Amino acid sequence: MNLNHYKKLSGDASFRSFYRSNKSVIVYSKKDPKINLLIYDAINKLLLKNKINAPKLLKENYDKNYIEIEDLGDETILSTLKRKKAKIEIYKKIFLLLIRIQKINKEKTLTFKKSYYHLPKYSEKKLIDEANLFTQWYLPTKLTKNEIKKVKNKLNKIFKKLLSKLKIKKKVLVHRDFHISNIMFHKNKLFLIDSQDAVYGNPAYDLASLIDDVRFKTTRNFKNHLLQTYFKLEKKIKIEKLKNDFEILSVLRNLKIIGIFTRLSLRDKKHKYLKLIPYAWKLIQDRSEDIKFEELNVLLNNYIPEKKRLK
Repeated sequence: MNLNHYKKLSGDASFRSFYRSNKSVIVYSKKDPKINLLIYDAINKLLLKNKINAPKLLKENYDKNYIEIEDLGDETILSTLKRKKAKIEIYKKIFLLLIRIQKINKEKTLTFKKSYYHLPKYSEKKLIDEANLFTQWYLPTKLTKNEIKKVKNKLNKIFKKLLSKLKIKKKVLVHRDFHISNIMFHKNKLFLIDSQDAVYGNPAYDLASLIDDVRFKTTRNFKNHLLQTYFKLEKKIKIEKLKNDFEILSVLRNLKIIGIFTRLSLRDKKHKYLKLIPYAWKLIQDRSEDIKFEELNVLLNNYIPEKKRLK
C-alpha cells in the first residue's frame, strides 16, 4: 500500500500513523505492531462488546503493518470544550462513560488473530517503573550524574511509600490515558480511542487523567467542581478514599508525563510536548499539598526548585 496516496492525520504519542481514505482510517505501525495494531483492536472489541463506543475494525493487514478502522471524524472533546461554554454538562457525559467502563469485568479479549489477550494488572512495580521515567529522562536535563544517583534512590523509596498509602483495593478497567483528546464526538455519541494500554487497576487513575489533564488548563475551582460532580454520579465510591488515591496517582502520573514528554523530545524528536511540562509541574504542586507528600516536596524543591523547572 502506498500511503502517500492518503491524507495523513495528526497522530498521537505512539508509533502509529493515521491516514484517511475515502471510507476508513488506515492505522499503520511498523514498530511494535502487536500493541499498536493487534492489542489496540482487541481492547476496542472489548469496549464494543460492553456497549462502549470505540473504532470498529473494517479490515486487517497485520502482515503489512496496518489495519483499517471506521472514520470517526476529527472532533475530539478537547476541540468541543474549547468552543462550548456548557463544560460541566459535557464532563457529566464523560463521567457516566467512565463509570460504565469501570463496570467491565472481563480480563481477556479475543484478537483478530483468534488468540486471547489477557489484560495486565496495574501493579505497584508498573506504577513505580512509570514514575521512574521522570528519573530516567527528565533528571539528566537538570542534574549532574552524582546528583541523579542521590535523587534516584530517594525518589524510588518515596514512590513506594506513596503507593503504600493507596486505600482503594477494588480493581477496575483503567484506560490509562483517559483524557479529552482521546474521546471523540461522532454522530452525537462519545467514542473512546487510544485504548491499547488498558489494564486493571485503581478507579482513581482515569479520573485523575481526566480532571488533571495536562493538555487542557482549567482552574482549581473548576477541577474541584468536577470532582464533586463525579461524586454525585458515582455514589458507591467512598469520597475520602478516592480523594486520597486521586492525589497520589495524579502526582505520580504527572511526574511520569514529564518524563515521557522529555523522552519524546530527546529520543523521538517530537518537541511540541515540551511546552506542556510547566503545567504538569503546576498540577503536581496543586495536588501535593497534603502532609503525605512532604518528603517528596522537600526532595524536589532541594534539587529542582521552581526556577530550574521552568528553564
